[in-house]
Amino acid sequence: MDHKNQSAYRKEKQQLDQIAAEITKQQKALEGYPRYSGDNVTEQVLESIREENRQSLAIAVKEPYFARMDFQEDEKPSRAYYIGKVGVAHGDSQDSLVVDWRAPVASMFYAFTGPEEDVYYLSPDGVIEGNIELKRNIVIRDKELQRVVDTYVEGSDHLSGSDEFLLYRLSENKDNRLRDIVSTIQAKQNDIIRAERSTPLIIQGAAGSGKTTVALHRLAYLLYEYRDTIQAGRMIIFAPNRMFLDYISGVLPELGVGGIQQSTFTDWTLSMIEEKVKLDTSEDDLQKWFARERPDMNLAGGRVKGSIVFKHWIDKALVNYSQSVRPEGSFTPFEGCTLPEVKIKQWLEDLSAYPVGRKREMIMNRFKVWIKDEIKSIEGSHVQKEYRKLANEQLKKYFKKWPKQTALSFYKSLFQANPPEYVPKTERAHMLDEALITGTSKLMKKKNVSTSDLAPLLYIQFKLNGVHKDDIFQHIVIDEAQDFSPFQLALLMEVNRARSFTILGDLAQGIHAYKGIRQWEEFRELFENKELYMELEQSYRSTLEIIEFANEVIAHANIPVQPAVPVFRSGERVTVHEITKESLLDRLFETAQEMKGRGMKTIAIVGRSEEECRNLYQALSKDKDVNLLTAKDRSYEGGISVVPIYLTKGLEFDGVIVANANEVNYRCNEEDAKLLYVGCTRALHELKLFYTEVPSQLLPG
Repeated sequence: MDHKNQSAYRKEKQQLDQIAAEITKQQKALEGYPRYSGDNVTEQVLESIREENRQSLAIAVKEPYFARMDFQEDEKPSRAYYIGKVGVAHGDSQDSLVVDWRAPVASMFYAFTGPEEDVYYLSPDGVIEGNIELKRNIVIRDKELQRVVDTYVEGSDHLSGSDEFLLYRLSENKDNRLRDIVSTIQAKQNDIIRAERSTPLIIQGAAGSGKTTVALHRLAYLLYEYRDTIQAGRMIIFAPNRMFLDYISGVLPELGVGGIQQSTFTDWTLSMIEEKVKLDTSEDDLQKWFARERPDMNLAGGRVKGSIVFKHWIDKALVNYSQSVRPEGSFTPFEGCTLPEVKIKQWLEDLSAYPVGRKREMIMNRFKVWIKDEIKSIEGSHVQKEYRKLANEQLKKYFKKWPKQTALSFYKSLFQANPPEYVPKTERAHMLDEALITGTSKLMKKKNVSTSDLAPLLYIQFKLNGVHKDDIFQHIVIDEAQDFSPFQLALLMEVNRARSFTILGDLAQGIHAYKGIRQWEEFRELFENKELYMELEQSYRSTLEIIEFANEVIAHANIPVQPAVPVFRSGERVTVHEITKESLLDRLFETAQEMKGRGMKTIAIVGRSEEECRNLYQALSKDKDVNLLTAKDRSYEGGISVVPIYLTKGLEFDGVIVANANEVNYRCNEEDAKLLYVGCTRALHELKLFYTEVPSQLLPG
């Protein structure tokens, strides 16, 4: 450390001591204040504010801030802003001791990349212009100052500090959780995080570009920027599986954010569908088999049921149903009493804006109220009882023309051998083949459904009965969106009328092509191309060697997006080893142990299928440190894991060992190229591949 750096370090150490002391002082004062649990509304609000401050200070006391920015507003003296995960006010003056990273002034720290740029930020008072004199990254761990790196100093030609600090953070070993990136947010990522809430975002991001982390930071930003109009409980993240949800679970709490819903699409739809249905994955398994073994055949049930064409067909059936089921003629509950047809038509007209299921319920209630009023005029309670019984019988008979439909019963009717009149039969014949009709009908006889039936079922429920106001979201994040169908997105639009979405994924990682999208245009057209589409090509996860290797693998898939561009972080070269079947287990175990011995905390032995992984795990389980990850697991604990390649998507590991990259496991086709690409790009620092017999043609060289 040179003299100049030593001086900066000493000054920052003094500043840290002062700020940390003030934070500790405030924390002790709040902790000593008795918590209020009474009924006084004013005191409840004050206690809520105190509790929010307690939580913020609990974050700040560990790591008060991570950056410093010296900014001179025009015609005012220069001021040093310390930027942290949460804002901290000075106890006496209420001036900012630490600025929240989401605050408008902090946006300059991320957006500014050089003196040639205009420097300004948008405050409640308007545009504030000025000049940045210093950008400094600061690493604090457990209240101890560990590193000070200047990424920009006015007048200096040496601007490599930004790259130095980024490489320093990227070179750190992983644990079993995704972490925040507030100290290393890049300019393009910052644009996404701070984009207008009202603009739907579609982000194509290369493997390791930080898509998921950026989306989580965007949620934290939206809650800060729109805190008067948006609630955490009305936001939701859809992730690919439960284990991934556990993997990302620490980011938002680290940023001081709680209460945001997190779910898989399957779990959410199953919780929302009012009738109990049982999920049957046999159709998915069949689709996967055909995608791998018979890619020439188009048995695309998932693609059909996930299409907008399928949704439009259901819409037509619903309209036909709504027009055909209304009761006709006058209603006579008993002799001498008639509700005229013209009155019934007027009631129907009054309720025309309501969903057909709600309309039926509301009309029937009007009939019951009318009957009750008519019976009141009849003398004698015994006689009234007889007339009431007769009227109820006539009411049931009258409404037989309008049978009550549930989402499941309506959906079943679409696949009947002889469907009802309201089903558009010509379109059905063009869209659905007999195998899909028969298979779906057979599946639903016992209230079983496939994953591709969930979006249509819930959509029909919404159209029949409407959407409850408590089920409306103010913002939705869809992660790994390339595996979503257009119908799934259309369904989510029903519960997000503001069209406030952050949709992110990577077409190169579309390993569920039998049900997902093949190009982003399939989503963009749903927004009528009024969304903001952005690409993140820069990959921050893996070394240069790993990204270049993976790019050669994915080149076989001809994906219509730019390949990942690595940060210049060089590491160990990727190695491919030919071994015998007899030595495979020993080599895998030895390699994993060797990586662990060099300090790697997260190591994945990646198999082609769950069955292969179970066999590997059973053979390796003599070592207690090895664990098996399956689709049923809800958490990932780090260490050495045996994991199917499809389940690695979204996760990161210090080292990845591909168990057997031979031509049987990874054929030279689009599906397997995407799978192998996913497996390779999970590695941060080191990637090793083994194969028996003949290597996969997807392997470079």
